Amino acid sequence: MKKYIGLLVALLILSAPAVAQTKGGEPAKGKVGGYIPSHGPAPVRGAGRAPEEHRNYSDKPGHPNAPHVDRGNKWIGHDTGRNDPHYRLDHPWEHGHFTGGFGLHHVFRLEGGNRERFWFGGFYFGVAPYDYGFCDDWLWGSDQIVIYEDPDHIGWYLAYNVRLGIYVHVMFLG
Repeated sequence: MKKYIGLLVALLILSAPAVAQTKGGEPAKGKVGGYIPSHGPAPVRGAGRAPEEHRNYSDKPGHPNAPHVDRGNKWIGHDTGRNDPHYRLDHPWEHGHFTGGFGLHHVFRLEGGNRERFWFGGFYFGVAPYDYGFCDDWLWGSDQIVIYEDPDHIGWYLAYNVRLGIYVHVMFLG
């Protein structure tokens, strides 16, 4: 009988990490970042917000001054609409479309690079020049990111950094 109780205790201890994990789209309690939005942003209706050169994205105390996603899936900073000149491209999709999967069920670990060219799983991307300052704290060899389709800016995707809780516009490079 003691053997069975010991085996049961061992199984419970080994299963504790699985119970402690959070599901995608739910907050990881006690962590900065760690949250994965369940979906990308909705398209902006109408003309959108006028782009600002030095915008403050910190919508609440303790929130980053960068485009980010609130725990309620509100994409802070994704409100300028289709006419934002910072994300206008002469040749959208010139390197093709990303086919590696989108959203919370497709979390990728960065494998190297920098803001101009980074990669994971054989896919290469570059950050939009306007967003360079928002990815200064990214760990290009280890951060986890999730790719979402951008419904407003043709030719761009949104790369969400799970650790930091912020996102940037990225172009698929092949």
